[in-house]
Amino acid sequence: MDIYLVGGAVRDELLGRPVVDRDWVVVGATPEEMLAAGYKAVGKDFPVFLHGETREEYALARTERKTGRGYHGFAFHADPSVTVEQDLERRDLTINAIARHQDGSLVDPFGGVRDIQTRTLRHVSDAFAEDPVRLLRVARFAARYAPLGFTVAEETMALMRRMVEDGEVDHLVPERVWAETRKALAEPAPSAFLRVLRDSGALRVLFPEVDALYGVPQRPEFHPEVDTGIHVEMVLDAAARLAPGDALVGWCALTHDLGKALTPADVLPRHIMHEQRGVEPVRAMSSRLKVPAEYAFMAEVVCKHHLNAHMALELKPATILRLLETLGALRRPERLETFLLACMADKRGRLGSEDAAYPQAEFLRACREAAAAVTSQAFVERGLQGPAIGEAMKTAQAQAIAGVPRTAS
Repeated sequence: MDIYLVGGAVRDELLGRPVVDRDWVVVGATPEEMLAAGYKAVGKDFPVFLHGETREEYALARTERKTGRGYHGFAFHADPSVTVEQDLERRDLTINAIARHQDGSLVDPFGGVRDIQTRTLRHVSDAFAEDPVRLLRVARFAARYAPLGFTVAEETMALMRRMVEDGEVDHLVPERVWAETRKALAEPAPSAFLRVLRDSGALRVLFPEVDALYGVPQRPEFHPEVDTGIHVEMVLDAAARLAPGDALVGWCALTHDLGKALTPADVLPRHIMHEQRGVEPVRAMSSRLKVPAEYAFMAEVVCKHHLNAHMALELKPATILRLLETLGALRRPERLETFLLACMADKRGRLGSEDAAYPQAEFLRACREAAAAVTSQAFVERGLQGPAIGEAMKTAQAQAIAGVPRTAS
């Protein structure tokens, strides 16, 4: 049998990036031979095995053919006659279709090394169009590699547009859309994810609430970038800088301004009550994509209350306490951090404000600390009982918040 390192490990080696996972393809072997060599079978749809010591995945070289709509509609064929070139041909992008033999030599039948050098995301073959998940993967790879100068080849973008026009993207199940989106939100430049989806036409199909933001104007004195869609792109990238790899903050950044698409035309470019209008589309997106409960909760809170964060230094103590209670931040301080990072990203996701100070964050952290320091013990010792303890604690917490210095330094 011949064994090849394939896919992302080879790509990242050539890019000089850390290799996280190593995947291997085995040519010229049968499942029985793999088992006899000590590998453990784990694949359900096709022969995949775990190495007994490294626990890395070894798959028998295989081909595939389309049998139906969507990403489930494939039949796989694996036997010792399948070559490594045939295995590589079924992959999505040329940069992922490079193999390294055990002797160190590269197998690069589709020009992946060239495309790494020219920073191009290009599909391997027209079979790319058979799997709609690949469109999302290209957008995700754009979010990862845009800082390195990667762009999508025009012929690949044209193919993705045809996939959207042919309705192939309509067959994506929510779980796969969310899985790729979540990964993209944790990449260094998630704005590229939106741009690729929008350029291909897939954004209006998969995220109509976000697509509707493009072309919606904002007041230039607050938003020099004017276009709400561009603002959301900038907020996403600001979130990626503030909280690298944090998809939860990214999801809140993506959804925080959805209400601006619903602003009546006669009041534009003002967006009065956009926080309240945004709750319904945030809930719709979270429900449709079946996002985790914490993502749905935090996105709604950020949408509804991000202006309160911006105005924190002017809010009454009781209003600040209600905000902390809404977040559940007295018991879960990490929720306040997520909220503040998303709000800070909103502030910095504007032309000329990329490094803007945000003293509201330190102030709200101090308010939480002051409120959390109030305990029930003193009120129990005074003889209060039941609801009276809770009311007394709220009064004391508001008083503690009132004692926090309000400075913008």
